[in-house]
Amino acid sequence: MISGKFAITIHILTLLSKFPEDYLSSEFIAGSMNLHPVLVRKEIANLKKNNIVESKEGKNGGTKLLKSASNISLDSIFKMTFDTVTLGFSKNEPNPDCPVGKKINENLVNLYENINEKISLQLSGISLEEFSNKF
Repeated sequence: MISGKFAITIHILTLLSKFPEDYLSSEFIAGSMNLHPVLVRKEIANLKKNNIVESKEGKNGGTKLLKSASNISLDSIFKMTFDTVTLGFSKNEPNPDCPVGKKINENLVNLYENINEKISLQLSGISLEEFSNKF
């Protein structure tokens, strides 16, 4: 299901791209989003796991980009956040004797795959730098 993780991750990375030489604290980043710093640190951990950011602890610690914003596509960010977009399925198992029920989930899977291909195609053409330049 779709969540706000992508928006949070894009916000973090856009903010980091605006201060490429600085280590930004999770408190500073969280303040920009009006979120609890723990939620920001959770997304930063995912970005560290994917080698997009580095962090250091201590008084002057924080997080900064490891790569140039021009070398990070929004598609790569999306794929770090979600495996795929799904709009969900019915909680009840459809009736296999119904002409719609027996094929609905198969057709939804195909629809969601098509949506994901289009999302990936659109996002792959936009770099974090290009997105960040709007601010």
